[in-house]
Order: sequence, then C-alpha cells, then structure tokens
Amino acid sequence: MLRTERRGDVLVLTLNRPDRLNAAPPALFDAIHEALDQRGDARAVLIAGEGRAFCSGADISGGDMGPDTVHRALVDHYNTTMLAMADLAIPVVSAVRGAAAGIGCSLALATDFCVASENAYFLHAFVNIGLVPDGGASWMLPRLIGRARAAEMMLLGERVSATRALDWGMIHKVVADDRLDAEAFALAERLAAGPSVALGLMRRALHAGFDSNYATALAREAEDQRSARATQDGEEGGRAFFEKRPPRFQGR
Repeated sequence: MLRTERRGDVLVLTLNRPDRLNAAPPALFDAIHEALDQRGDARAVLIAGEGRAFCSGADISGGDMGPDTVHRALVDHYNTTMLAMADLAIPVVSAVRGAAAGIGCSLALATDFCVASENAYFLHAFVNIGLVPDGGASWMLPRLIGRARAAEMMLLGERVSATRALDWGMIHKVVADDRLDAEAFALAERLAAGPSVALGLMRRALHAGFDSNYATALAREAEDQRSARATQDGEEGGRAFFEKRPPRFQGR
C-alpha cells in the first residue's frame, strides 16, 4: 500500500495502489504517518504515486459511508497525518503525475515543493457529490492562490491543469512526464544536503506566519535565528562564507 525507500538522505514514500489510481484508505495515511515518525536521520522526504496517478482521493468504500464514519476517518487518520507532515522538521517534496484529487490534492499541495508532470491536474470535485473539500483545503487554497481562485476550485469543482496551477502559484514546477521522477528527486536531494535544522525552522515559521501578526513573526525569527546559529551547520555556514567556499552541511 505504501512503499518506503531510503535513497541516501532522502526518504521516498510511494503510494502503491496503481489499480485504484492510488485512492487512499485511512490505513494508507496511517502508513504515511508511521513512515514520517520512523524516518530516522533522513533529511528530506519525497512523496510520489505509483502508476499514472498521484492519488485519486480518499477511499473508504470498504464499509459504512455514514456521516460519523467519514468524520472519524478524517479526524483519526487523514487529519493526524496532515498535521504530522506540517510539523515535520525536514522538507517535503511531492511528485505529481495524473490526478491529484480530493485528499490527494491536499496531500500534494501541503508539501513544501510540488513538482508536477505536464499531464498532472489538481481537483476538488466534492461539490459534484454534495460534500466539502478536506485535508485542509479550505485553509490551504486561499493562502496559495487567493480567495477567488480557491472558490473556483472548491465551488465549481473543475480540474486545474499543471500549467494553470503553475501560473496561479499553486505549485513549484512543471516538467516533462519522463523527467518527473528525476527532477523531483534531485530537488529532494538538494534540500537534504542543506542545513536541516534551519530548513525545519523555516518551514514551521511559514506555517505559523499565516496566523500571526508582524511583531510575532519578528520575534519568532529572532528565536529561530538564535537556534540556527547554535547549530554545527550555522557555524559551518559562517566559516564557509568568510573562507569563500561552498558550505558542507551535515544536518546538525
């Protein structure tokens, strides 16, 4: 259901239900959560989908589809994984080909960098079945693309192509389909070679900044700068600058 692979300093997580377009039952998100918790000394994460889709959405078709079941699935499984990824201390990249729909769209866009193939598309079509977007979409989309475009995605339920998503500022990059895996991994590898503590502080500050005022952001930056400066990578970065050489970060 989830294939995990350590490639150097990058933890690669591959949603592995290609026959279902990687539709994600609660157990798949539980597996993602567990893999993140047990990442060891990995310094970046790459999330991808096996086959021709990233993830076609949630899959809770194995039993009761009543309101309470849907609520429990979100609260106890999907949401806890999304929150764990948001609080992660290392960067996360997603590689999207084909459909990123529903919770799959939210998962792809919740990463720090979303790299999409030319055939990728992003979709929240809940309106077509009388439901509402989930996975944090109502918080995430207005902050990524503005209220008007978020309303277009959520209230009209239409596909957003990879090129439009890039134009809107929703994703990082669009590449040829046969280059997707290599490009996404190269980005994850680049991040894994960076100053891991500082990168973790940055990604958490970005999340916090959405809900804080200017003075709070300034105070947090000062605290984070003190923490980063106290790391071995902070020392190495300073030495490299004055010695006019590339820094050699160790993630500590």
